[in-house]
Amino acid sequence: MAGTTVARGRLRDVLKRWPTALAVGLVVLTLDGGESESPVEAYGEILPLLPLLYLIVAKLQRRRASWPVLVVGTTAIVALQIVDVSPTSVFLVATMIVLVWSAAGGHLHRPGMLRLQAIGMVGFGAVSLIGLAVDPDLGRYVVAAGWFFHGVWDFVHLRLDKVVVRSYAEWCGVLDVLIAAELVLMV
Repeated sequence: MAGTTVARGRLRDVLKRWPTALAVGLVVLTLDGGESESPVEAYGEILPLLPLLYLIVAKLQRRRASWPVLVVGTTAIVALQIVDVSPTSVFLVATMIVLVWSAAGGHLHRPGMLRLQAIGMVGFGAVSLIGLAVDPDLGRYVVAAGWFFHGVWDFVHLRLDKVVVRSYAEWCGVLDVLIAAELVLMV
């Protein structure tokens, strides 16, 4: 009887951490995925999606939109890869649309989360572009730093319970840090 109670307690603990389990599972699935392009290039091109999601959710002021926006962004990446288009340019256009929409409404001039997310978008976007532009060996560390610091960004948002839902912040933070470690440790 006591063993069953302990097992149920552990299962309950694991279920509470489902975002972490999902992130670890996704990273394990992508390890040595045999992609045609380098992982540095792939991760460098995807990096801007992370702050773009935060920017969109902050603009919408709908935390519950976190997961649906991720599904739309992920679908866009897959579709772009199918038609052999770099996601970087599409993310840039999407970012500009959200920033212009926000500026036109006067929201970027007010202190708050939207302005912080816009600054984050510019910073992480710059890291991504630099990582893709420099020598691939150096680029790997620049892109890894971008993923790592976005993981820190996620954990800060998780702690503050702001912008995105907590499950998304936890999932993204764990995923980001593990991808950064993957990039640093790849041979």
